[in-house]
Amino acid sequence: MTAPTTETMMLTIFLRHDQSQNLEQLQTRLDDNDWWHGFPPEGCEVVSWVVAMGIGQIVTLRLPAHRLPAVNVELERRAWGTFRTDFYPTYDFTEVRERLARESDARRTVSSS
Repeated sequence: MTAPTTETMMLTIFLRHDQSQNLEQLQTRLDDNDWWHGFPPEGCEVVSWVVAMGIGQIVTLRLPAHRLPAVNVELERRAWGTFRTDFYPTYDFTEVRERLARESDARRTVSSS
């Protein structure tokens, strides 16, 4: 067995509402599964948690890569039956985008001289 790595990753999770249930039914199921206290599991940081109308909730977590199985288990334990789940490994593009914009501006300045 290998030692856990300290490498972190980000994971974006789409929690798509089960539209066959109303809000009261969904909340009851989440309460019954201790959703609000059990997810995300220990060691995971919530980067963002938003509601997208017509889709559901979109959660981005930052976590040590070795905690990914724990996230999966907690979603299976607590979210199934309330949400359909989609997972996307993600990364913060903000700094890269800013650098690319600066480089683009520099190229355009050189080409217009």
